[in-house]
Order: sequence, then C-alpha cells, then structure tokens
Amino acid sequence: MSNSSSLTQFLLLAFADRRELQLLHFWLFLAISLAALLANGLILSAVACDHHLHTPMGFFLLNLSLTDLGCICTTVPKAMHNSLWDTTTITYMGCAAQAFFFLFFISAEFFILTIMCYDRYVAICKPLHYGTLLGSRACAHMAAAAWATAFLYSLLHTANTFSLPLCQGNALGQFFCDVPPILKLSCSHSGYLRELGLTVVSVFLGFSCFIFIVFSYVQIFRAVLRIPSQQGRHKAFSTCLPHLVVVSVVISTATFSYLKPPSISSPSLDLALSVLYSVVSPALNPLIYSLRNQELKDALRKMMTGCFSGAIKCLFSVV
Repeated sequence: MSNSSSLTQFLLLAFADRRELQLLHFWLFLAISLAALLANGLILSAVACDHHLHTPMGFFLLNLSLTDLGCICTTVPKAMHNSLWDTTTITYMGCAAQAFFFLFFISAEFFILTIMCYDRYVAICKPLHYGTLLGSRACAHMAAAAWATAFLYSLLHTANTFSLPLCQGNALGQFFCDVPPILKLSCSHSGYLRELGLTVVSVFLGFSCFIFIVFSYVQIFRAVLRIPSQQGRHKAFSTCLPHLVVVSVVISTATFSYLKPPSISSPSLDLALSVLYSVVSPALNPLIYSLRNQELKDALRKMMTGCFSGAIKCLFSVV
C-alpha cells in the first residue's frame, strides 16, 4: 500500500510488456506526431498569412489547431521517450502537469468546436446578421471564454484528483497520465464523491454543449434543405460536414472513455479509446477540414507553391 504523500512517480505500463511492441509504438507515434505537427503547422501558417482566411471560421480553425498541437505535445513525447529508452516512469509532478494540460487542451477543443457550430449556424441561418453577431471583438471574447473555462475546469479537476490519497499502488495502464486510471488508485470515499461532483458538472457542461450543437445542426439542415439550387445545398453541406465529423469523433470517443460502465472496461479497450481521442483525432482534424474547405486548400496550395518557388530561386542564386 502506498499513499499519495509518499509517491514520487507513476508507472505508465500501456506498452511495457514486449520490447517489439514498445519500438512499434515509438515509430507509430513518431509518424503520427510528425504528421500532426506538419498539418496543424501548415494550417496555422495559412490562416495567419492568407487574408482570405482572416474570417471568424479561420480564426476558430486557428484556435482548434492550437488545441490539437497542445494535445499531441502533451501526451506523445513522454510516451515516445519511455518506449525508446525502455522505461515506464513519470514523476508525480510531471504526471500532474500532463493531466492538467491534457484536460486543458481537450476541453478547450470541445468548447472551440461548439463555437464553430455557432459560426456555421449564423452563416447559414442568419447570414444578414453574420457580420454583427460574429465581429472580430465577439470572436475574440468567445475564444477567450472557451480558453478560460477550459483552464478553470482542468485546474479544479486536476487539483482534486491529485489531492486524493492513493492506496492501490502507482501503476497506470495508460501511455499518459489521464484522470480515470488515477482515480482507480484512490481509496478515499469523500475525495471520490468530490470527483463525482466535478464529473456531474462536466457531464452537464458537455451535455449542454452537445444539445446546443444538435439544435444548431437541426436548424442548419432545415435551412439548407430550403435552398432551391442543388449547388447551393452542396456548398452549404460541404462547409458543415468537416465540423460535424470532428465533433462526432471527439464526443463519441471521449464520452465513451470517461463514462463507459465498468462491466465493459478492459485495458485494451481503454488504451484504444485514449489513443483515438488524444492522438489520432488531433492528427486527423487538419485533414478533415482541408478536404472540404476550398479556401483553405487554395491558401495551402499558394503557400506551398510560394515556398517551393522561393527555394528554387535561392538554390539557383547560390549556384
């Protein structure tokens, strides 16, 4: 038996069984993280440099890319380090910091996705009021509120989780420090009730955002189906489809991971779900958005063509 006051480190045991599995995990996560860093970096550069993307949706897409980069940079580097060097340890403070920042970025992503849904709702259902309802000041205020709420939520959640006495050892069946596996080590009834209260607040907040998203998309689909031209309907659907796909993936995987009944819980299922919502989703978001967003594709093509042309000119000038 161990107590949280005497714990100095946790053990991340998700890939600790076989050396071959550790190396496979390292190379797989290296490829995914490099792809995510490149894709999100390109989106950040395109939104910052192309004036056609200086729109509310471009601004929120920039914030979404920041949350994706934050999720990848919080969870993947330590997991890759442990797999490469055949170790499983993470310090107590390092684990607390990792849990805090992951909660911060994943909750900020959910709030930003909710705001992006509002953007699509106003653009399609109230186009004449778009400039008024989503001016630059309103967008800045909504983004600031999303980041501030995520910070407060993750701070309360992390502080309560790491204040619980732990008497079930220090082994976590995950590749990063997440709240559910840490709660399994707790033996405090009162602390568990506090965490349950925070979970209820989290569910209420998440469910409110979910209801808002569903209501908005019902209104959006009703408005789109009233568009007389097929081309207009296709364009409207194509602007909403990427957001709907990303929201569905994030909500389904994260909700099922945190709220699934213990009867169907297993280490392999927990690991697969955590990889989906913490690594795969942030890596796929840029691809999903760029496939259907013609303005973003044009900006990326223009930026990459300019960089390539500049490199060629530089090369020939040197020669």
